[in-house]
Amino acid sequence: MSSATAAAPTGSSNTALAAKPKDPSSSTAAATTSSDTYGSHPVRVLPNLQAATANQVHPALLLGLFALRFPALVADPVSAMSNSLPVVVAIQVAHAVLCLPAAGSSAARHSRKLRPGEKKKGGASISEAGEPNVAVTIIVALVISTAAAFALHALLILFGAPFLAYVPQTFLCAAHLSALGFFPLLYTRGVSGEAWLEILSARAPLDEVFGGLVGVTAGAWLGAVPIPLDWDREWQKWPVTILAGIYMGYALGKLVGGTLAFGKRFV
Repeated sequence: MSSATAAAPTGSSNTALAAKPKDPSSSTAAATTSSDTYGSHPVRVLPNLQAATANQVHPALLLGLFALRFPALVADPVSAMSNSLPVVVAIQVAHAVLCLPAAGSSAARHSRKLRPGEKKKGGASISEAGEPNVAVTIIVALVISTAAAFALHALLILFGAPFLAYVPQTFLCAAHLSALGFFPLLYTRGVSGEAWLEILSARAPLDEVFGGLVGVTAGAWLGAVPIPLDWDREWQKWPVTILAGIYMGYALGKLVGGTLAFGKRFV
C-alpha cells in the first residue's frame, strides 16, 4: 500500500509534465525571427500627408522634365542626358527622403503588416534600436548606383547596344536607368545580400520601388523596338526611344507596383 501510494504522485507528476503544452508565443517569435527578412515584405510609402503628396507629384515631375527636354534630347542626346541627370538624381533623393523608409529604420520595420495571430512587438524594443543615418544611406546608395551604371552599360552592350560607337550615349542611358531603378531600392533595401537575391531573381514582392525597377527594365526593352524600323525619323537614333521607354516604364511600374500588384510576386 505505501509503495503504491508513493508511486502514484510520481506517475501523475510525470504525466503532468509530459502533457504541459509549449509556450506558443516563443515558437511563433522564433519562426518570425528566422523567416522574416527585410527583403521579404513590400516597402510602403511613409504614412503622412507630406509623403503622400510628394509621392503623387514625383512621377509627374519626372515625366514633365523628360517631355520638356525631349527636343534637346533628339538634337543632342549626350548634352541633354548629361545636363538632366543631376536634376533627376536630385528628384530621386528628395523623393526617397520625403516618401520612403531608409533601410533598417523603424519606419521600414513598421511597414510590414502583422501575420494572423502575430502580436506587435513592444515599442521600447524598436525605439531602442539605432536609427540609420539618412545622409550616409543616401551617399552609399548613390555610390553603388553609380557603380551599377557601369554594369548596366555592359549589359546594354550585351543586349545589342553599339560596342565602340556611341559610348557616352550608352553610359548616360545606363546612368539614368540606374538612378530611376536602382537608387530607390538601395535606399530602402540597403545592401542585404538576401534582399538583393530576391530582387535579382524576381522573387521580391512588388511595391512602388521594385515596380519601378521592373518598369525601367521592360521600358528599355520595348524602347529598343522602334530603332531598327525604317521610318527615317530623327528621334529613332540611339538611345532616344530607349530613354523614353525607361521613363514611361518607371512611372507605370511605380503606379502598378504601388496599387494593383502591391505585395504580389512573380514566382
